[in-house]
Amino acid sequence: MMQSIDQLIEGSLKGEKLSTSRLISLVERGNKHAPYVLEKIFPHSGEAYYIGVTGPPGAGKSTAVDRLIARLCKNNFSVGVIAVDPSSPFTGGALLGDRVRMHVKHDKMDVFIRSMGSDRVMGGLSRTTKEASRILDASGKQVIIVETVGVGQSELDIAEATDTVIVILTPESGDSIQIMKAGLMEIADIFVVNKADRPGAKDISLSIQGMLDRSLRKRDWTPPIFLTTASLNKGIDELYEGIWSHSRYLQQDSMLEKRRRTQFKLELRNRIESEFSHILWQDIIEEKNIDNLVQEIWARKIDPQNAARRIMGELIEELPGWLQRGG
Repeated sequence: MMQSIDQLIEGSLKGEKLSTSRLISLVERGNKHAPYVLEKIFPHSGEAYYIGVTGPPGAGKSTAVDRLIARLCKNNFSVGVIAVDPSSPFTGGALLGDRVRMHVKHDKMDVFIRSMGSDRVMGGLSRTTKEASRILDASGKQVIIVETVGVGQSELDIAEATDTVIVILTPESGDSIQIMKAGLMEIADIFVVNKADRPGAKDISLSIQGMLDRSLRKRDWTPPIFLTTASLNKGIDELYEGIWSHSRYLQQDSMLEKRRRTQFKLELRNRIESEFSHILWQDIIEEKNIDNLVQEIWARKIDPQNAARRIMGELIEELPGWLQRGG
């Protein structure tokens, strides 16, 4: 089995789409060989430029990404796309339909497109999304686009996984801006008002500009606002140039390196927390009679906060011995 895994890795590193697809599937399923795959491909990653695309449902993100792919391919870029789809992979839905059309259109180009679930996170990026992106990076993709619905945690997640974050809105996005503006102001490098042929496009653009002017965030880079009608391919060239303008900005004073170092630090912290939580719950806490403690909480003999402190106190006392046993 390991030999066949090595063959898939070798094939993916050569840019073979089938091998790359199989590696991503292996990682997505949580296969026991996934850590080995990620270890082997990691030294070959780090060369791609990552673009995040987010925004509310119905903003036309998939169409905009579709046009960006064509523009990138026109300039001979090899492109990878990870489309985080909160709809069920079994029932499909509008989002999945968009992906299918995108696959068909770019099938003959140097493009790899993969739809992935959000791992039951509200529009957020699962760990496997980052791992799949890394596999695409190692396979030789020069630009990787990560598209997700701008709901909840995804706003922060996509900023932790990409170099340039594009937030796509529409003339009807007024309420969405109010709901999401705190997160959007923090993470957006570029704003796009799509479907700009509709009434209110300039108004929403001015509204975004006003929020940027009032933002307390100190920045040398002021996010530009582009008006596009992606379905008609209008404004895509300007957006394309805006992306590379931001890329050039990040090259100054090693800002791109600093951004990626910060991302690695956050990823490391998240992984440590996840692993430690798993160890605590699966290997230690299950040995204790949690049900009795729940009964005490139910009877109002102890509150959840102090119940948790009691458990943590016991765990801290037992941890040295547990570590000596090797878990």
